[in-house]
Amino acid sequence: MLIAFDVGNTNIVLGVFKDGELIESWRMDSITKKSADEYGMIIVQLFEHAKLSVDDVDDVIISTVVPSVLYTLQHLSQKYLGRKAIVVGPGIKTGLIVKYDNPKQVGADRIVNAVAALTKYGGPLIIVDLGTATTFCAVTSDWEYLGGSIAPGLKISSDALFEKTAKLPKVELESPGRTICKNTIDSIQSGLVYGHMGMIEYFIREMKKELTKIEKTDKPVRVVATGGLATMIQEGVDCIDYVDKLLTLEGLAIIYEKNKRPRK
Repeated sequence: MLIAFDVGNTNIVLGVFKDGELIESWRMDSITKKSADEYGMIIVQLFEHAKLSVDDVDDVIISTVVPSVLYTLQHLSQKYLGRKAIVVGPGIKTGLIVKYDNPKQVGADRIVNAVAALTKYGGPLIIVDLGTATTFCAVTSDWEYLGGSIAPGLKISSDALFEKTAKLPKVELESPGRTICKNTIDSIQSGLVYGHMGMIEYFIREMKKELTKIEKTDKPVRVVATGGLATMIQEGVDCIDYVDKLLTLEGLAIIYEKNKRPRK
């Protein structure tokens, strides 16, 4: 079995693959102060609950945008899983041609998402990841990663509004069903959720124009959304073609196949 760690600023998503198929996935808080032993015991318990054994783990792959957690997971991998983890980063084989000014600055999650989306849907594509940040990535049918944009995510925007104002309450991130709202909670939810939808529609419209000029073909530019809030956002916009919440985990499994080490 393969264990894939997708480490974000808010959550760690853990996936277990057997013969290339995702058989289990879990989400846990991404806490920088948690030790390898603490994470290790959580994973052992999750495996036991799913009637799996850590002894059956053949390999581990990690994608992280939180450098301080990387050493912890590498230590966990060796101590509890008996494997040296493959880490998505410089030197890893992905098949992508990265056109960023400095390819090392591209987040590992954005690369992994691009590999998964191109493999599953083909290019040209725009990938929207609604995580702690909302990221937009443009890729061509020739597997060129062109770049994109990064915006504050819904949760960051909500937290900032609560922390920087004296009287506005913290609210659940859900659609209130109207923009002319008659109470403060609905008003905040409307501004956050529908404002984010409007931002996404603008970015996708403009990125499609730019990507079409670069691609120079008649192929339609399709849009893939991933992340925890992708389904809610899709309900209010017409520009998203696919919602794929497990895109990053699947991308990790694809990259693993390109980089796996021979079994001894």
